[in-house]
Amino acid sequence: MFFTYLRRELRRRRKAALVVASGLALGIALVIIVSSVSSGMSKAQDKVLESLYGLGTDMTVTKAAAAPGSGTQRPRFEFDAKDNDDDAKQSSDRVMVQGFQTLSAATVDKVGTQDGVADAVGGLSLTVLKVDGQFKRGEFKQNGTAGTGGPGGRGGSTQPQGEVRGGGASFDVNSYTVYGTDVTKQDLGPLTSSKITKGRTFKATETDAKVAVVDASYAKEKKLAVGKTVTVSGTKYKIVGVSTADSGDAAANLYIPLKQAQTLADSKNKVTTVYVKAADSQQIDHVKSAIQKNISGTTVTTSADLADTVSGSLSTASDLASSVGKWLSIAVLVAAFLVAGLLTSSAVSRRVREFGTLKALGWKSGRVTRQVVGEALVNGLMGGVLGIAVGLAGAYVVTAISPTLTAQLGGSGGGGGGGGMFAGPGRQAAAKSLDIALTAPVSLSIILIAVALAVAGGLIAGAFGGWRASRLRPADALRRVE
Repeated sequence: MFFTYLRRELRRRRKAALVVASGLALGIALVIIVSSVSSGMSKAQDKVLESLYGLGTDMTVTKAAAAPGSGTQRPRFEFDAKDNDDDAKQSSDRVMVQGFQTLSAATVDKVGTQDGVADAVGGLSLTVLKVDGQFKRGEFKQNGTAGTGGPGGRGGSTQPQGEVRGGGASFDVNSYTVYGTDVTKQDLGPLTSSKITKGRTFKATETDAKVAVVDASYAKEKKLAVGKTVTVSGTKYKIVGVSTADSGDAAANLYIPLKQAQTLADSKNKVTTVYVKAADSQQIDHVKSAIQKNISGTTVTTSADLADTVSGSLSTASDLASSVGKWLSIAVLVAAFLVAGLLTSSAVSRRVREFGTLKALGWKSGRVTRQVVGEALVNGLMGGVLGIAVGLAGAYVVTAISPTLTAQLGGSGGGGGGGGMFAGPGRQAAAKSLDIALTAPVSLSIILIAVALAVAGGLIAGAFGGWRASRLRPADALRRVE
């Protein structure tokens, strides 16, 4: 009897049921879209972080660069052209440790023994300034830098400014980045965020071999390929592989074995960064505290620290989705629940004669209330189905359009946990930008939340209507007839 009466009443009151279901559907659809977009924001930010320090890396250990004027010297280049030789063509490289003070290689082992650390590997980040041109005898002295391209420190994007003292010159100054990687542990660190698209990666036995992996964009710019050689500060390296960064932005222009990088920079047994993988993601804060306590003078930066430095449209959209979107969803849901309850209560008021007659025929108040709640619950489930469909369609549209968001990573002085300090190997301390395509993945948990909201909406509407129906008496039907 319950289901027969329920089916008949829903069919007879299709328009009213559709209005209630549509209101609930709007709120549920908005929740799905906002939740899926927020999930897409989180994935986009994770992709940005992976591009900085590699997959599987939970934190990095570095030592802040020395403050300007504390004994650091600007690079100087010496050229041997004779005074009367105006056409002398020369080239000179200067290899410099980038961004940080160096740490002893023993620090890597010390970090690896800390409680909660699953693995640790060291790397050396270098910048090579290359000067080519025609010179008279003199000395080139760098006195600043000038950006000529986009942020990020990719090869050729930052041009040192300088002067030749004691003679005239016509020259070009270019920079590129080199990262010394531990070839025995290639599953941790920045190179893990790139895929080898041509050739191969390093062999574990090539700890001191003159081989290199080149970034695809840099290879295209400099017309490099597998099998060719690239010269760094007078040393030739055979290119064994070409890598393509997952984020589209490489961590370095060239990768070479760590020992070779240490030799080039005259930094034997030194590293600039220790990449750390925690045994348990829930212990990251504990591991960070342990390293800071037991290894003095170092800066430990986690992905959470770095996430705070991400700005640009990615950050703006994330804030909107998490704050404005959340409160908008709540407001729409509350309004939808309230409207559904009022409409259900109003519908009960219009059915005074019907319910009064049923009570006169022997229906108890509880039975009438259950009937009203049943109808409202079905309306809620209908709204849930419609809302899920609209929400999935909205999420699909966002994913299909894939709007591009820009993540900006601001530079820092090297002392704090800012994006510049933690920009990974091969990056200048200046701000850099990454373009990320936004998606809106819908998880099973979001669908389950939508179903729960649909049931809740139906129950709330039923509570309004049931309360109104429970107050009806058989005499109300007689008064309505009169």
